[in-house]
Amino acid sequence: MIKFIPLGGAGEIGANCYYLNVAGTGIIIDCGIHPQKTGRESLPDFELIKNRDVDYAVISHAHQDHLSGLPFLVQNHPYIKIITTPQTRALAELTLHDTVSILSQQVPEDDLKIYTHEEIDLLIQMIEYRGYEYEFEIRGYNHNGSEPVRVTFFDAGHILGSASILIEHNGYKIFYTGDINLKSQSWILGALVPFLKVDTLILETTYGATDSSTINRWNKEAERFAAAANKMINGGGSILIPVFSLGKMQEILKTIWKLMESGRLTRTDIYTGGIARKISRVYDYNRYVVNCNDPDFELISVPQKDLYEFENPEEFFKHPCIVLAASGMMIEGTASYKLAQRWLRQQNSAVFSVGYMEKETPGFMVSNAERGMKIRLSKQGEETEVKCTIKRFRFTAHSLREDLLKIADKLKPEKVILVHGDPPAINWIGASILKDDKKIKVYAAEPGKEIILD
Repeated sequence: MIKFIPLGGAGEIGANCYYLNVAGTGIIIDCGIHPQKTGRESLPDFELIKNRDVDYAVISHAHQDHLSGLPFLVQNHPYIKIITTPQTRALAELTLHDTVSILSQQVPEDDLKIYTHEEIDLLIQMIEYRGYEYEFEIRGYNHNGSEPVRVTFFDAGHILGSASILIEHNGYKIFYTGDINLKSQSWILGALVPFLKVDTLILETTYGATDSSTINRWNKEAERFAAAANKMINGGGSILIPVFSLGKMQEILKTIWKLMESGRLTRTDIYTGGIARKISRVYDYNRYVVNCNDPDFELISVPQKDLYEFENPEEFFKHPCIVLAASGMMIEGTASYKLAQRWLRQQNSAVFSVGYMEKETPGFMVSNAERGMKIRLSKQGEETEVKCTIKRFRFTAHSLREDLLKIADKLKPEKVILVHGDPPAINWIGASILKDDKKIKVYAAEPGKEIILD
C-alpha cells in the first residue's frame, strides 16, 4: 500500500512537506518552513507522523520553504536518513546556518527549541547525496521484506541543485515535480523531465492562476528591464531590487552584467552582499557539472561592492547604483525591507521587483504601489508616502501554467495531486487537466488528509 499525507504546502506556498509511506518505508519529501509565519506555526505539522514510520527525508532543493524545517524533523526523528543532490547539500550548509541566525532573533525560546550552529554542522554530515539520473534504492525498517523503493533525481531547472523526484516500487511510479521550470533562465537551463508514464504526479501550481501572456521570455524581459533601468540611472537615480539570496540573486546579477557588457545597460556600481555572495561561489564551483547556459562565466568575475559596508542608506544616493538585497519578498527585518523604507521616499530613484510576491508580504505591497500612495510596510510601522518609481518585472523560476499542463500530458498519470499553490492556482490547473482527460483523478492536497495511491 502507498499512502500520501501533506504535512505542509497544501493550498499555500510555504512549509512544503509531504509524507509517503511506500509498503512500510516512510519517506518525507521536502521539509520547509513558512517564511511569513513564526514559531511552531511556521513548521509542517509533524504531529501527523508521530506514530508512523519515518525512515528517509528526500529534499528537492535548498530554498527555505523546502529545506529549513529539516533540523526540527531531526529533533523528532534523530535516525532519519537524508538524501539530496550534491549541490543542494552544499547550499544547505549555507542556508541552514543562515536560518539559525534569523530564527534566534525572531522566535522566543519557550515557543520553539532553536537548533544551534553546531547541530547544523552535525546535520550536514548526515546528508547523503546522489547525482541527477542516478537510480538508488532505499528501504525502511518496516518494509516487511518487500521490494526496495527506487529513487531518481531529475534536474528541475529551478535553482542550482533543484530536483524533481521519481519514486518507484513494484512497478508503481510517483513523480514529484518540486519547484520546476521548463524554461531556461539566465544562468540555469530548463528542467529535464523523463520520457515515461507515471501512476501519480505530485505537481506544483505556483503560476496556475497567472495569465502567461503577462510573463515575457527571459531575454525579452531583460530588454524591458534595461530600458527602465537606463532611464533611472541616466537621470541620476539608484535602483533597489529585492531578491532571494539563493537563485534569484545569481540569475539577476548575471542578467544585469550581460546587459552592461553588451552596452544595452549603462554601467554603474552593483551592490550585493551577505550570504548571497557565498551562494554565488557554490554556483561558480558547480558550473561545469550541471546544466547551465555558459559554464565559462563566473559570477565572482562581476564587479560588486558590499552593500553592508554602509550603515547609512544615503550613501546609495550619492551616485547612481543598483542594489541587489535580500529578501525577495521584503520580509520584515531583512536588508531589502530596511532599505525600502528609505527608497520609497527618494523621488528620483526606483524599486524594481523581479519575481513572485506572496500577497501578505511587504514586497507585494511595494511592488503594487504607485507614486503618491501611502503604504504601511508592517502593522507597527509608520505610514510612508511613495515618492519613488515602482516597476514590476517577472523573471520567473517556475513553470508557466501551460508548461505545467505539458508535464501532466507528457507523464500520462492516472492520479494528480496539486500542491505548492493558492486555491485559484490549484483550481485552474485542476480544471484544465480534467478538461483534457476526465479519466484522471485530480486531488487538491489538504493538510493532514490522507490519499491512498495504490
